[in-house]
Amino acid sequence: MTTELLLAYLTGKMKMATKETSSVKSAEAAARLKKILPRLEKAHPDAKLDLDYKNPLELLIALILAAQARDDLVNQITADLFKIHQSAAHYATTPLPTLETQIGKINFYRTKARSIHNCCQHLVDRFAGKVPDNLADLLSLPGVGRKTANILLGNVYGQQTIGVDTHVSRLSQRLRFTKNTDPDKIEADLMAIVPGKQRVRFCHLLQYHGRRVCLAKKPNCPACMIRELCPFPHKTKPIVGTLSSSIRHRS
Repeated sequence: MTTELLLAYLTGKMKMATKETSSVKSAEAAARLKKILPRLEKAHPDAKLDLDYKNPLELLIALILAAQARDDLVNQITADLFKIHQSAAHYATTPLPTLETQIGKINFYRTKARSIHNCCQHLVDRFAGKVPDNLADLLSLPGVGRKTANILLGNVYGQQTIGVDTHVSRLSQRLRFTKNTDPDKIEADLMAIVPGKQRVRFCHLLQYHGRRVCLAKKPNCPACMIRELCPFPHKTKPIVGTLSSSIRHRS
């Protein structure tokens, strides 16, 4: 066997081994996920998308505003904004300085006002003012990335997508559902293990668990109902004084 053939053979074997290892890890992650989902469902039965909206356009605008911003602040702004603007055409014909003033409390309001204005102009020019119901067309709109598109498709059009926001990203890594940090790669890893009919619900549950328990800086591992299923190596421990106080209080 020539050197070239030997190298090709060994490379092929390595790729097959890597693929088999990846399949085993995916199967292990899927098995843990099957146990994790019912516990999260029991802990967070009220989990939902926290942005207020009544139609696809309102959710699209809310998602553009929500970039690096709190959902409760976005809801405060859209409560009045949605009363003023009830169509894509109205956003598109509103002078940019006026739109900037209307959303002035949000971070990056000038950039977001421009994105809303340009996005709605595209909706009017290309889609008769309607928000598209497919990924390719959504991604062609100014200010719309893959996360925004997937969240919109999942929550208003009933498509089983996975929108990788900060909570979904962080918890998926801690739970070892993915080793990736790139949102698109995380989405692909999750699509491989999350059951098709549960993908949107999975995102809602991780979002609520991330806000209430698995916090970014200091996760509350002692209070976590999935801690024994979580391989995160830096789990926090109970504070002895707090635990003793809690026990005394109950007794």
